[in-house]
Amino acid sequence: MKEFDVYVQNRPGELAKVCEILGGQGVNIKAIASERGGNRPLIRVVTDDEATAKSALSRSGIAFDQREVISVRMLDRPGELGKIARKLARGMVNVESIYILGKEGGTTDIALTVDDPKKASSLMK
Repeated sequence: MKEFDVYVQNRPGELAKVCEILGGQGVNIKAIASERGGNRPLIRVVTDDEATAKSALSRSGIAFDQREVISVRMLDRPGELGKIARKLARGMVNVESIYILGKEGGTTDIALTVDDPKKASSLMK
């Protein structure tokens, strides 16, 4: 799974533009978050169709980067995310972004981008 870090301007309509570009190509957004720190605001997007999303964003001329996403399913109860975060910390893996992908049947799926995806995947087994 890939995360698209889409760089936008800090002005009205930028979120609409990104969503319309993806939606116009039939790409469904599975998770989305935004960040305004620094000089370059960005929208983080995980989609159901990486290839089409990449093509649509490339054709639009909007700057973006792709990053590997680690998906983790955990029990939906207090303390579970803390256990996962501590396990990654003990393994010296830095979490760079995190958000919820969805909840179902007493579990929560989260998306993480980290500085060492291979190591993180190994730790999560």
